[in-house]
Amino acid sequence: MNAYVFPGQGAQFVGMGKDLYDKHPVAKAHFDRANDILGFSITDIMFGGTDEELKQTRVTQPAVFLHSVITALCLGDAFRPDMVAGHSLGEFSALVASGALSFEDGLRLVSRRAEAMQKACEAAPGTMAAIIALPDATVEQVCAEVSTPEAIVVPANYNCPGQLVISGAVEAVEAACARLKEAGAKRALVLSVGGAFHSPLMQPAQEELKEAIAAAEFLTPRCPVYQNVNGLASTDPATIQANLIAQLTSPVRWTLEVQQMMAAGARTFTECGPGKALQGMIAKIAKGEDVTIGSASEMS
Repeated sequence: MNAYVFPGQGAQFVGMGKDLYDKHPVAKAHFDRANDILGFSITDIMFGGTDEELKQTRVTQPAVFLHSVITALCLGDAFRPDMVAGHSLGEFSALVASGALSFEDGLRLVSRRAEAMQKACEAAPGTMAAIIALPDATVEQVCAEVSTPEAIVVPANYNCPGQLVISGAVEAVEAACARLKEAGAKRALVLSVGGAFHSPLMQPAQEELKEAIAAAEFLTPRCPVYQNVNGLASTDPATIQANLIAQLTSPVRWTLEVQQMMAAGARTFTECGPGKALQGMIAKIAKGEDVTIGSASEMS
């Protein structure tokens, strides 16, 4: 069975999507439509802007979404998913690719999400850190011990065995990193991100996005969508909608999602979008399993 997976923020690079735009009429049409919907030329930034321009959250999230969804569209009849999943922002790409959301609604929601997250970051500065080579339970325990109501830190991204990203107030994340290094972490690296994504500090963004998600039309997808908040498959539009609202303040349970997809019969994982981050994570989660992992960019 074929699983298609869609990356999140951080996979972007200058020049992304230019080859698709030049080669595929369907890509050109969707990129041009995106410029109209967003009200600015995102293609100028994606194809020939600077790293700094592309790193702005209001640009990054729609850019990764567009590259991912349009990559799937360019596969044409070869895009035959038995299941889909996306990491954080990538869940929106997965929902559009599976037919649960229209391209236009998906892009508008991603744009609204990016703006809401940017505002939340400015209102309550925070950060994230990657913790390498410690059991999840140890990271969870240290976060619980370090966290206070005034300075919270929580597990945010369960990426693969031995790689868990934590998120929260700057001082709490730094304190947790120091404790985790003492506990034996190979690395505890503070990331260059705009804020504390997938933590309670995103509550204002969640409130803002909730209204937009509730107003969007969600349809039954053509295949099961595995969702970040619980790692489980869903085809029910109301459930998908509720999980998507919860996603901003909940951890991304990517390891569990991939395990659940394999348990449901996934033997081929194809990453749709920029970069290869998900392929690396899946290789670690599926270690010892008979699975094929690749990129849709090599097919389109």
